[in-house]
Order: sequence, then C-alpha cells, then structure tokens
Amino acid sequence: QVQLVESGGGLVQPGGSLRLSCVVSGNYYAIGWFRQAPGQEREGVSCISMDDDSTYYANFVKGRFTISRDKAKNTVYLQMDSLKPDDTAVYYCAAMTGPNGGTGWRSTWEYQIWGQGTLVTVSS
Repeated sequence: QVQLVESGGGLVQPGGSLRLSCVVSGNYYAIGWFRQAPGQEREGVSCISMDDDSTYYANFVKGRFTISRDKAKNTVYLQMDSLKPDDTAVYYCAAMTGPNGGTGWRSTWEYQIWGQGTLVTVSS
C-alpha cells in the first residue's frame, strides 16, 4: 500500500521560497504535485517519473519550481522559488501506481493515492 506524507507548507512573503517534501512508502510509477486554491479545481503543478527521472511542469511554474527526489530517503521534493500570491493553495502530492492511462500527467485521474495536503500561503 502506497502512502504519502507531505510537509513544508507555511506562510511566506512574495518573492520568497519554500520546499515541500513528500515521503513515499511503497512502489510507484510517478509522483505528481497538485494544488487547489479556495473555490478552484485541483490543478497539476509538476510530476517526476520514477523510471527515468523525467520531469514535467505546468507553464505557470516553469522556471520557478523544481521537482526532485532523494531515492535514499524515499522523498520527492518541490522547491518553490519566486513565489507569488497566486501560488497560495493547498499542495498535494499524489502517486501514479501504474503507467499513464493517456490523459496526461496533469490529470487527477492518473493518480491513485493522495496525501493529506499542506497549505502554502504567499502574502505580505
């Protein structure tokens, strides 16, 4: 059974940085980061493939966010730099336990296991 535990959220000023962590137990095909702002749909932020470390980013975070993983610690990170108020949301990591079903890494349908979420607030 795959389990995911996120941490690292908090309050940060615009232009600041945060690093989110997702500790993963179990086997998985890929790990994605999603976010959901109040009243908004959950949206894909980034994804890392476990077989070849390929990374994927939504256009709105390219150049600002970096996804990575530490195999020894079974942890996937999301380094968030140059944060904006629009980045305020609950961030979730999610596990894709099998090959992509064809709807794309940004589709929530591709992920079977979800963490509990961690709140990121960007405000002065």
